[in-house]
Amino acid sequence: MRIIGIIPARMASTRFPGKPLAKILGRPMIELVYSRSRFCKTLSDVYIATPDKEIRDYCRKNNMNVVMTMDTHERASDRAAEAVLKIEKSSIKKIEIVVMIQGDEPMLSPEMIDKAVRPMINDRSINAVNLTAPLKSKQEQNDPNQVKVVVDKRGFALYFSREPIPSRKKGAKDVPMQRQIGLIAFRRDFLIKFNKLTPTPLERIESIDMLRILEHGYKLKTIPVAFNTYGVDTPQDLKKVERLIKAEVKSNA
Repeated sequence: MRIIGIIPARMASTRFPGKPLAKILGRPMIELVYSRSRFCKTLSDVYIATPDKEIRDYCRKNNMNVVMTMDTHERASDRAAEAVLKIEKSSIKKIEIVVMIQGDEPMLSPEMIDKAVRPMINDRSINAVNLTAPLKSKQEQNDPNQVKVVVDKRGFALYFSREPIPSRKKGAKDVPMQRQIGLIAFRRDFLIKFNKLTPTPLERIESIDMLRILEHGYKLKTIPVAFNTYGVDTPQDLKKVERLIKAEVKSNA
């Protein structure tokens, strides 16, 4: 089974311009994500998909696989789909599963990729898998940069939101809250199909791609993980992640 990782990356982030090449412990964030992804034995290969020559030049200089994509894409999944078609055209080998790895997840571990892919290998009816992790504080629960998700009893997503869900207004003392992790596995054909689906009202309101899957009536499997990982949306997040990675390196020394 040919399974690849695609890391969409662009310099023009609204909240953090130049984010992919921002340095963590002296290394650009995109390099950290790429190198950690490459440790996953489940993946046949890993590629960075970008519209930016600056990222392309850095990748080529450092022997990192890179695919140039259009600069008109609004969603990471659109960029990943274009990259998949270009990779297949150049290699003449069809890809079966695509793991879309966000370039702002520098604390990613290879085991996380394995956990996202495993359900799809075991069950052909599953077309997409998204990892989730617990929210650890009320501050995180109220942070609009943290995408929250609620799921059914079988672990399929019911809804995603940037607002705190489920509600605490009824006075519940213990409300388990999960957040989306920027790592989503797609069957290759479903990724292409997903990007042809009409964007949906809730997707636009929440600014969350995965709602398009749910609004069109498809299923999205979620897999909870306990890894200590945080995405980088702002320069403040970068400093926090750098501290955490430094502590991680120290504890493993």
